[in-house]
Amino acid sequence: MTDLTHLDDKGQARMVDVGGKAETHRVAVASGRIRMNTVARAAIGSGTVAKGDVLATARIAGIMAAKRTGDLITLCHPLGLESVTVDFDLESDGVTATALASLTGRTGVEMEAMTAVSIALLTIYDMAKAIDKGMVIETVRLIEKRGGKSGHWRASDAQ
Repeated sequence: MTDLTHLDDKGQARMVDVGGKAETHRVAVASGRIRMNTVARAAIGSGTVAKGDVLATARIAGIMAAKRTGDLITLCHPLGLESVTVDFDLESDGVTATALASLTGRTGVEMEAMTAVSIALLTIYDMAKAIDKGMVIETVRLIEKRGGKSGHWRASDAQ
C-alpha cells in the first residue's frame, strides 16, 4: 500500500507531504464542454439569457472555484495560486471552457484547472437551464501540465 501516495503504511488516508519538494513554476491547462440546443446556444451568444451575462458569470465562478479547490477536493493542498484564467469558445452546439492555473510551488495545479472548468460549465448550465434542461457537460480533462519533478505532459490528442 505504500505505493499509493494518499495512503500511509497502514492504508489510512493522509495528505501527501510536499515539504521536501522543490518549488518550481507549475502550470496546468484543462478543458471541458457543455452541449446544448440551438436556442440556448443562441441566447448565450447574444447575451439574452434572463439571468444575465452567462459567460462573464461562469468565468468568475471558475476562477473562484480554482481558488477554493483545497476546500472542495478531499486531501488536495490549499494553494496560493498566482494566476487563473477561464476562456470560452462558442460552438454551433455548445460552449467549450478552457482554464489555465499557475503558481510557483511544491505541488501541481491540475486539480485547480479542472475544478475551474467544471464549475464554469456548471454555472453555464445553471444560468441557461430554463432554456435547455437537457444540456450535457462532457470531456472535462487535463490538456497539459508543466513543472515539477515529472516535467511537461500534454494529452496526445490535444489540439
